[in-house]
Amino acid sequence: MSILKLVLKAAAPLPDIEKFDRYLFIGPHPDDIEIGAGATAAKLAARGKSVCFLICLDGRYGSETIPPEELVGIRKQEALASAKALGVSDVRFLDLSDGGFYKPNELVRGIAQTVGEFKPDVIFAPDPCVTSECHTDHLNVGNAARRIAYFAPYAGIMREHGAEPAPVAALAYYMTAKANRFVKTKGFLDKQLDAIFACHLSQFPGSSGGAIKLYLKLRSITFGLRCLSPAAEGFRVLGPVHMHCLPEMGD
Repeated sequence: MSILKLVLKAAAPLPDIEKFDRYLFIGPHPDDIEIGAGATAAKLAARGKSVCFLICLDGRYGSETIPPEELVGIRKQEALASAKALGVSDVRFLDLSDGGFYKPNELVRGIAQTVGEFKPDVIFAPDPCVTSECHTDHLNVGNAARRIAYFAPYAGIMREHGAEPAPVAALAYYMTAKANRFVKTKGFLDKQLDAIFACHLSQFPGSSGGAIKLYLKLRSITFGLRCLSPAAEGFRVLGPVHMHCLPEMGD
């Protein structure tokens, strides 16, 4: 680690994301929040924190056998059941089309309005800077989320999106290759797996999803080793000071 990065980390430490009160988890599709950060969401909800899920896209193209218009309703009900299994009752939907068939400003505006209404301290979203990510919806949602996470305190900019300002204190990327903060999730992995594989049956019918289940278990162990815990989830966390003009804080 360079001397400059060490100095910056000492002068502007990363936020401790477990010490806040209000958390907004933004997911591209139903099931993405659960896969990326489900154990953390369950832990925060169990601690009495205010947790809200915002699902941006309707997932209509997530099945080769179920017609898109029918699948929209199915996936919405699956998302509600899954959130309930994690202890989350505040679930919101932008109802934009899966597959990138929406205007980018619609996505930004929808996220901004939810941020202005819920006023989260921490926003969770997929990392749009992962070099292997090819899904347009994940990239679009991650980029829209970081745009609003930075601008949320600026009343004039938020008004342009038809939204109120919000004091966002941290952005936590899930599905990231550069985790710098870890949440110990001992006792919550099973809740995460149940929320995914017992609720999102249109995506994981029957005994399918074995590879994802194995990945989540191995990921939990791997991140746990980095924070001396049997299980953990990892995030790339940025505070407001890290979001602008400090490229050294990107890792």
